[in-house]
Amino acid sequence: MRTYDVAPLVRSSVGFDRLFDLLAQAERAEASAAWPPYNIEKVAEDEYRITMAVAGFTADEIELTQHDTALLVSGQRNGQEGERQYLHRGIAARTFRQTFNLAGHVKVTGAALENGLLTVDLKREVPEALKPRRIAIGGTQAALGQDNAPAQIEGEAKAA
Repeated sequence: MRTYDVAPLVRSSVGFDRLFDLLAQAERAEASAAWPPYNIEKVAEDEYRITMAVAGFTADEIELTQHDTALLVSGQRNGQEGERQYLHRGIAARTFRQTFNLAGHVKVTGAALENGLLTVDLKREVPEALKPRRIAIGGTQAALGQDNAPAQIEGEAKAA
């Protein structure tokens, strides 16, 4: 694992504190064993899927919460662990909490738990008001104040 010292950048940058916080959070997440394991896929142009291996958990033991640009996936097993005596325990059943940082306008569109895999479908839906729009060039509105000709002052004769 590589570590980068961003202290010189922090000292000479203003307004990038959110970016530096995300870098520090990613480094901490990488340093600790990320459990449960997960994949992040790009399914289409604006569609994504997170797949998490949550063997042994049921749908009612997993909670998904989206708050603004953060998706929190947490799981906690319901009791009955004390009743079993394991000779070997290879399937982890510990509580987990995984946070995913989402880009703006990314929303959860669905989630399913099948064969021990939790899939969370995401889609970026940019509101129409924020999408780029094409502006036509020409016509009377575009010509006003947009040419490079000197302005004509009323009452002055046009020099030929």
